[in-house]
Amino acid sequence: MTTEKLTIFHVNDLHSCFTNWPHIVGYVNQHRDESTLFLDLGDHADRSQLITEATEGKGNVELLNHAKIDYATIGNNEGVTFSKPQLDRLYEQATFPVLVGNLFEKDGSHPKWAQPYAIHTLESGIRIGLIGWTAAFTGLYSQLGWKNEDSLEPLKEIVQQLKKETDIIILLSHLGLFKDEEVAAKIDGIDFIFGSHTHHVLANGKWVSGTLITQAGKHGHYFGQLELEYDLEKRKICSVEEKMVAAIDCEPSQETRVLIEQLEADAFCKLNQRVATVPHDLMVSWQDNTEVIQMLCDALAKWCKEEIAMLNAGVLLESIRQGEITKGDIHRICPHPINPCVVELTGAQLKATIERAFTNEIRYLELKGFGFRGKILGRMIFTGIDIFLSENEQVSGIEVLGEPLQLKETYRLATLDMYTFGHLFPDIFQAPNKEYFMPEFLRDILAWELGQEWA
Repeated sequence: MTTEKLTIFHVNDLHSCFTNWPHIVGYVNQHRDESTLFLDLGDHADRSQLITEATEGKGNVELLNHAKIDYATIGNNEGVTFSKPQLDRLYEQATFPVLVGNLFEKDGSHPKWAQPYAIHTLESGIRIGLIGWTAAFTGLYSQLGWKNEDSLEPLKEIVQQLKKETDIIILLSHLGLFKDEEVAAKIDGIDFIFGSHTHHVLANGKWVSGTLITQAGKHGHYFGQLELEYDLEKRKICSVEEKMVAAIDCEPSQETRVLIEQLEADAFCKLNQRVATVPHDLMVSWQDNTEVIQMLCDALAKWCKEEIAMLNAGVLLESIRQGEITKGDIHRICPHPINPCVVELTGAQLKATIERAFTNEIRYLELKGFGFRGKILGRMIFTGIDIFLSENEQVSGIEVLGEPLQLKETYRLATLDMYTFGHLFPDIFQAPNKEYFMPEFLRDILAWELGQEWA
C-alpha cells in the first residue's frame, strides 16, 4: 500500500488577540513541509484591538502573510465591521487565496478579492478541494452593499462539482458548530469541516454523517493539527487523527513577536490624533448614570435622528480625564465593534425590555460576544424616557417624552445592535423592523459628541 501523509494546521477566531500568535506560528514553522496546509477560519481581525483599528485590518493580513497561511475565509468581524471600501482593500496585499462562496456584489458577481473555492494539488497528485463559507448576516451585509447567501444549495452544488475533480473536499467554515452539523448531515461528500464562529473546543473533532468537524476555541489559546493518511492506490483516506495544541506550550517565533511590536508602535502613532480637549474629568460608573454616559446616550439619539434612546453604562470602560483626548483614548475607552441601530417596538415590548434591563441578571451580566468587549453590561441609560423605581429598584412607572407609556403605541428606539443579535432582550431580538447605522461604531459617536462639545 502506497500512502501519502498530509498535515493540516487550523486556527479560528483569533479576534486580534496576538499574545498566542507567535507561539502558533513558531510551532507551524517547525512542523511544516511540502505536505502541510495552514488554514485560517475567519475572525482573525477584531477592531477592538489597536493594530486592527489603526490599519483597517491590514496589519492582520500582514501577520497572516508572514505566517505563510495557505488559505483563509472571512468571519463576521472581517465581513460586517469593516465598510465595503475597507473590505475591498483589506486583502490587496494578501499572499494567500481568500475563499468565500456565499458573499457577492449586489450584481451577483464574486468580490474581486475572493473566490468560492480552490483546488490544491500535492506533489503526489492528490487533489484537495477547499471551499469557503461564512455566517449569513444578510441584513447587515445588505446595508453595507453586499449580498450574502443563506441557502446551502449553492454549497451543495460546489461540492457535487468538486467530487468529480478532487480526492479530498474541505470546507473552511465560519458558520458555527450547529450549522456545521447541519451541513455535514445534509451535504454528502465533504470530508472535513474546519469550523469557527461559536468558539467551541473540539479536542479530537466531531464526526457527523461521515464528516469530521473541527473547531479550536478562540483567541489562539488552542489551534488544531489534523493528520491524515491517503491511500494513493485505492484513492481514499485511510486514517485521520485530530488534536488540539496548546499555544502556550509551543516555542514562539521571535520574528513574529518583533513584527507585532512594530505594528503596535505604528498603530499607537497613527491613533495619537486629538479629538477634543475636555475641561474636567468625566467619570464612569457601570451602575450609575454619569455625565459622560448620559452624553453618549443623548448623542446616540441625535445620530439616529430619534427622540428616545437606550444603552448600557458598561460600554464605557474607563473615565475620561481632563485634558487632551485622542483617537487612541477613545478606542481604549469604547473598543466595541458595535453599531447604532433603531428598533420599532410597541409600548408593551418597550415596557418588558425596560423591566428586564433593571434586573440584576442584566445589570451584572458578564457578557462575552455580540460585539461587546467590556466587563459587565451595567445600568441601562435612557434619553427621552423617564423611569420611576420602587425602593427595591423595581420599575414602577415609565414616561416617554413626558407622557405615560402607551402599551399599544409604536415607538422608534435608538439603541445598540448587540441587543438585536442574541436573547438579552427578546422583544428587541424578535422585532421585525430594525435599521442599522453602518459602518460607524459607538466610539465614532462618542468622538463626534466630544468634538462637538469641546473641539
